[in-house]
Amino acid sequence: MIYDLLIIGAGPAGITAGIYAKRANLKVAMFEKGAPGGQLMNTNEIENYTGAKKVAGFELATMMIDHAYDLGVEVIYDEVTKITVDGPIKKLETSNGIYETKTVIIASGNVPRRLGVENEDELAMNGISWCAICDGPLYKDRKIVVVGGGNSAVEEAIYLSTLAEHVTIVQNLAELTADMKARDIIMKRNNVDYHYSSVVTKFLKDDKGLTGVVIKNEQGEETTIYADGVFEYVGLIPVTDMVKDLNITNKYGYIEANEKMETKVPGIYAAGDVIVKQIRQVVTATADGAIAVQNCLRYLEAQD
Repeated sequence: MIYDLLIIGAGPAGITAGIYAKRANLKVAMFEKGAPGGQLMNTNEIENYTGAKKVAGFELATMMIDHAYDLGVEVIYDEVTKITVDGPIKKLETSNGIYETKTVIIASGNVPRRLGVENEDELAMNGISWCAICDGPLYKDRKIVVVGGGNSAVEEAIYLSTLAEHVTIVQNLAELTADMKARDIIMKRNNVDYHYSSVVTKFLKDDKGLTGVVIKNEQGEETTIYADGVFEYVGLIPVTDMVKDLNITNKYGYIEANEKMETKVPGIYAAGDVIVKQIRQVVTATADGAIAVQNCLRYLEAQD
């Protein structure tokens, strides 16, 4: 069986693409290696998605995937490891087989970047987390360190401050870089303090797990912060290993796509956080998914 369209990733971009494709009567399926929703699943609250007012990330993700399910969009819970091009047909390889399609939309998103310092790998998910809504409740009335000062870090620190006894934010720059509203909120929390122009150099542990972090400031001075948990928000890495042989990414691994979401390879499109773009938000991801499908349709019509 050859699909009209296969979508890699079931975050906001991929789900939107699936909905538009199904409504256009395409033979379509989405691949998802984890839980549908992408980064939405790691987001506590969203206040800037038009019409939703204030909504938990997992609630918005659930509404999106339920919409796709209701329309009958096929979801394949598997990981695409490689894409090859065989004339007009694209072949998507997984551990369970090879799927053939006329067009592809890559909406695989990002994964959290790690710091790469001592004891980080050993403490991952045993004291170090990248998801406040998932793991925050484990640290109720305890001490937490949040690494980062952008929107994700500050927004999640706001949530964590409602649970934890104390939150320490470690930011490598001289100030927080989150939106003004988020900064205003966090600055009003009396159980939050800050270490600016500082980086984490080591995680401390005992036989039970994490016990704290060592940080270093611009002057080279080291400080030990004792904590029960650490949440890292220091950027994201695009999930693009499956296209590394197609020459469609930039040096950072993000896919280069034009305003039609077209890549350099005819019939292969990309959408959402995985592409080179100015703003990575839910609303821009859904827009990308819709645009990509419209141009897939034009491509398919031209092939007939």
